[in-house]
Amino acid sequence: MADRSLRGMRLGAQSLQSEEGVTFSPRKKSVYRAADGSTFEVMFSADAEVPSVWESPKTGMEGRLVDDNGELVEFDEAEGKVARTHWDMLLERRTRPELEELLEERLNYLRARKGQQKIGA
Repeated sequence: MADRSLRGMRLGAQSLQSEEGVTFSPRKKSVYRAADGSTFEVMFSADAEVPSVWESPKTGMEGRLVDDNGELVEFDEAEGKVARTHWDMLLERRTRPELEELLEERLNYLRARKGQQKIGA
């Protein structure tokens, strides 16, 4: 026979664990305003860099960040992160002469391999 104390509870409807002793990380609430004037709130970690633009979870419209005074936060689109190319990432790890040397070694290897295939064919 089933335990009578659980009879009225729906499965998965409520957690049986308490939040006692749980320390939540610091958070901050950011407000965004969509073009139609509607606002919505998004919670971020207190140490997170808050984006200037966010998509509304209800309408899907793009919202701009609003400051504490209710004014839109000005942002320069040029300040956004520029996508790094593979070349940029290579130059972070190696100098141009090192890359030229590696390229030459690889080309010589491929040329030698190609020459061997012609002989064996």
